[in-house]
Amino acid sequence: MSLKTRILGLLAGLIIIASAASWLAYRELSEHLIERWGEQVAEIQVRYDSARLLQSLEREIGLARQMARSSTLISWAKAPDRPIFKANAIRQMESFRSNFRDNSYFVALRENGHYYYNNAANDFAGNQFQYVLDPKKPDDAWFFHLIEEGRDFHLNVNPDTELGVTKLWIDVLMRDETDRIVGMVGTGLNLDTFLQDIVDIDQDGITTLFVDYNGAIQLYRDRNYIDFASIIKPEGQKNTVDLLFEDPEDKERVLGMLQRLKDNPNQTGHVESDFVTVDGRRHLAGIAFLPAIGWFEITLLDLNTLLPKSHLWPLIAVFLTTLLVTLGLFHLVIRTRILKPIVTLEHAVEKVRAGSFELPKLDKPNNEIGRLADHFEKMAYSLQHSTRELEEKVAARTDELSRLARIDPLTGLKNRRGLDEILEDEIQRARRQGSGFGILWLDIDHFKAINDELGHQAGDDILCRVALWLKASVRPYDHPGRWGGDEFVVVLSPCDHPTLKQIAERIRQSVEQEGKKTGSPFTLSVGGYLCNPGDTGDRILRYADRALYRAKAGGRNRVCIERRDDESVLTEN
Repeated sequence: MSLKTRILGLLAGLIIIASAASWLAYRELSEHLIERWGEQVAEIQVRYDSARLLQSLEREIGLARQMARSSTLISWAKAPDRPIFKANAIRQMESFRSNFRDNSYFVALRENGHYYYNNAANDFAGNQFQYVLDPKKPDDAWFFHLIEEGRDFHLNVNPDTELGVTKLWIDVLMRDETDRIVGMVGTGLNLDTFLQDIVDIDQDGITTLFVDYNGAIQLYRDRNYIDFASIIKPEGQKNTVDLLFEDPEDKERVLGMLQRLKDNPNQTGHVESDFVTVDGRRHLAGIAFLPAIGWFEITLLDLNTLLPKSHLWPLIAVFLTTLLVTLGLFHLVIRTRILKPIVTLEHAVEKVRAGSFELPKLDKPNNEIGRLADHFEKMAYSLQHSTRELEEKVAARTDELSRLARIDPLTGLKNRRGLDEILEDEIQRARRQGSGFGILWLDIDHFKAINDELGHQAGDDILCRVALWLKASVRPYDHPGRWGGDEFVVVLSPCDHPTLKQIAERIRQSVEQEGKKTGSPFTLSVGGYLCNPGDTGDRILRYADRALYRAKAGGRNRVCIERRDDESVLTEN
């Protein structure tokens, strides 16, 4: 046997061994890369889909909660037979209808079981009453079940046979001042439209669904799997997520991930993932719990569709070609064109997984791995942009909710919480600067009698007018607010005794004079106190309240200024 043959044979053997080793390495490396990439994509996709759902529902849920807190609706729910309450409530409901995304609402009263509804086409204008809820009818069981359960908020997918519509319903309990449930309000989102916008996103290889706390399917692209009216179904009769899987081990695996997320509800944003088989194809399942709505989001990724192994087959040709040239060149090419880009891409994946979008410089050879790195880089930048937009929207929404939490919705003045913060700021400023500030406590005289005689709507009108006149009577940098009921508080800074007395008298006279002009005269009693450095909030409010009490005891419609030496100054009208 010639040396050439021996060399060729040796080279052929080395090539075969190297090719076999390369093939095995290729299989393991590609499988590991796809799985690691799939885990990252699953986690990103789950968070993305969850954010899309919450973004779509957040505003509707907030509006429904605001509607449930409406004093007009609560008053009507407690006395549904009073025509004036009903008329005011209908106007209130219609104002909310125009703000809901679906331009529809429903209101159900516990007192008489009446169900009111109007849709986007305003088909039921003037005839919002639809039917009477019956605890014996299965179609109405949801209402009585939610009342009995006492959950303030609930989402459910349910067909309304009376109205002939199927929607994703947002249900919010309506409670009175004693925390007694007096009814239920909410809105509905068209199921087909919602599925198209949120679930059926037409991405090959990606399946998204949402299930409730017990695993019942609520949103899925195949409506046959959706468990309608889950709340009234007994366990065992629901369409649960395990119906999507044939292998018992896959069912246990998915249910186990759900249970682990239930056992750790405080791990916000945590994603459980594992491999399952769906329709004979291997999928990576990612699951996250959404505590804001009590649902689970499940994403199924078909990795063979998203990143087929065939895309990496040209690597085999690269291996064989380079080995035919030289084994040394083979090592160099593998290191420079395969391993290094994969390592940098893996580091980039780990950074994104850790929440950092400051990616290292990715090597992008002119092959599938380079295109994969380029796609990943673009995807990361797109995700960074989406995340930044979402964070900005959440921050803006948080700021708006924080502002609304400090504003009285009836008068537009600061509420008690807002006044408490201003008072605390002034107390701290007074201690730092050694200066004082003034506080006025105002109470509408005989307001209960006004309410009893003219009704709560007239009383609310008087409160709004007092707020308007109050803002007109104080300085631009003073802080008027509604303390609660018919009581108002004004924080005056800077202030001294003459200024405190002058502004208090001006407010009293303004309310008295303007009230006479409107044809429904009423007056204010005003108590004032000039706060000194070192005064506590309790002391300040106690002195102001004492001054108000003296003003009311002295005949009302007057101003009483309390001093630290417990001597008061009474100003009569």
